[in-house]
Amino acid sequence: MIGIKDIAKKAGVSVSTVSNVLNGKKNVGEETRKRILSLCMEMDYHPNMAGKSLKTGDNRTILFNFSDFDHSYFLKIINGINDYVSNNGYDLLICTNNSCEKYMRSNLTRGCIIFDGRIKTALLEKTARENYPIVVLDRIVDHPYIKSVIINNYDPMKLMMEGLVQRGYTKFGFIGGPEQSENNKERYSAFLDVLNEHNISFHRKNYFSGDWREKSGITAAKIFMLSDYMPEILVCANDNMAIGAMKTFRKNDLRVPEDIALTGFNNSNLAEVMGLTTVDIPDYERGYIAAQSIIENINGHINTETFRITAQVKFRKSILEKKS
Repeated sequence: MIGIKDIAKKAGVSVSTVSNVLNGKKNVGEETRKRILSLCMEMDYHPNMAGKSLKTGDNRTILFNFSDFDHSYFLKIINGINDYVSNNGYDLLICTNNSCEKYMRSNLTRGCIIFDGRIKTALLEKTARENYPIVVLDRIVDHPYIKSVIINNYDPMKLMMEGLVQRGYTKFGFIGGPEQSENNKERYSAFLDVLNEHNISFHRKNYFSGDWREKSGITAAKIFMLSDYMPEILVCANDNMAIGAMKTFRKNDLRVPEDIALTGFNNSNLAEVMGLTTVDIPDYERGYIAAQSIIENINGHINTETFRITAQVKFRKSILEKKS
């Protein structure tokens, strides 16, 4: 790979002279400047912009860190983020898992958007500062330079549960996500509150703790089929787990919704195809709002008030219109 030293050697000048030319400084003669630029083109040399950012701290890059590629809604969120940042003259750097920590520095990125429960809040609190704001999509953090953009999970889940009770359902099962997840806590809380308000009993043994993935929905469905309790309806904390359960029930000749009904949460593309009753989260919009928030905070218009996004229930054919 061609480096700045190669250009300097070929041009017969010092490395600092080449650096001055590439940085647009006026202390180099016109003839020398043209020769250096011509050699850069001829030798296919491209300045290391990341290295330049390390020295100057001058960059317009937003970091987005998310947990994995197993959820289709991440692409919608990324599209929303990318549209806003690119329209405002910023670049987008995307990473997963703990690799984000090495990029969470103001000389590499100007701020970051986090959607990964594995990233510890303590790390975010330590990193966030006036010249490096953070936006989180999966939790509420009380910090002067961290803004939370989160889904209002409770209200739409409660509305969906009210609809299920009105349709005559009384025997419920629940597949939850990771128990430490704020999203799961809010969805399960709404689930329990509606049952309690209608004096419908629910035993913890009919709760299955999953991990948001389709495989855990498959496992939960198998366990329910092996148990002495088969719910009339299985409420799932996200679409992936509901779809895994639905496929498993059908594979074992159980009809949905006649033998068992199902609901999810997220409104993924596959949920619509499979007729899954769910909660529609505006993922593109929350990505767009997160990007808008981070850039406003970068520009000094600090606002860390929690932003809650409204979601809507989509009743579909995975539940009966009215139980007999």
